[in-house]
Amino acid sequence: MRHFAAVCEEQHFTRAAEYLGITQSGLSASIRALERDLDAQLLLRTTRRVTPTPTGRLLLAEAQRILAAADGLRELVADDQSVRGTLSLGTEQCMGVVEAVPLLHRYRALHPEVTLNLQQEATGELLAQVRAGRLDAALVAGTLREGEGVRILRITEEPMMLLSAPDHPLDSGDVLTRLAHEEYVDLHPGWGARDCADRAFADFGITRRVALQVNDVYTLLDLVHRGMGVAVVPRPVLDKPQADGLRSTALPGGTRWAVGLALPGGTRHSTATRAFVDLLRAEHPIDDADY
Repeated sequence: MRHFAAVCEEQHFTRAAEYLGITQSGLSASIRALERDLDAQLLLRTTRRVTPTPTGRLLLAEAQRILAAADGLRELVADDQSVRGTLSLGTEQCMGVVEAVPLLHRYRALHPEVTLNLQQEATGELLAQVRAGRLDAALVAGTLREGEGVRILRITEEPMMLLSAPDHPLDSGDVLTRLAHEEYVDLHPGWGARDCADRAFADFGITRRVALQVNDVYTLLDLVHRGMGVAVVPRPVLDKPQADGLRSTALPGGTRWAVGLALPGGTRHSTATRAFVDLLRAEHPIDDADY
């Protein structure tokens, strides 16, 4: 079809062959084969030019439509294979296990044509935005139960810890009895650590007395240092310089703080999103072999 259209457009076999990058004899053979297959004469040949017959004109109109569609498909595939567009990524702050900024720095070096948007929120809000399609992906933490419209690729799990001021030990006597009488400083609901803490204390049958709620891990650690309450945090928080000097002990029970990548469920992800998943997988094990 492409050979036939080129001959009609150039009205000359030699020019059409040069345009197509093939020999004139090869082009002539191709057109004869097409005419045999269709059992119709498609071209009128003279010594000066070549023009389509009435049947050829009908075929030319359809051939041009088919070729345009084929070229469009090639462009679509090319766009799908190249990494461009926009990546809107969400992350909960101060994770410690998977940090968004270094990942995005490496991602930009690999895929400079992608426009990056980063949004920092509590995990509950991030999951809502992934579900609504406002975020392409989000690094989230907590108990991480998959819900409708969201798929979670799990990366790692960490134990929960109790933090207290240097002069306020928690590791003596019956820990659960002590926990029932403590006051707590905590993150607001929606944060992954808060979700885990609420789940653990519900399992203990203990209602915590939360004296103060904050939206920042560093403020939380400062409050613990000042003796304003005990905090329940994931183990990676202990690695932060602001946690130096605080007393820590493992929270009893089996509640684990999980870290994962949330993706919209039931949709085909963009090449920019898939490239981010590939980068994340290269640096962290992802518990999803089928992605």
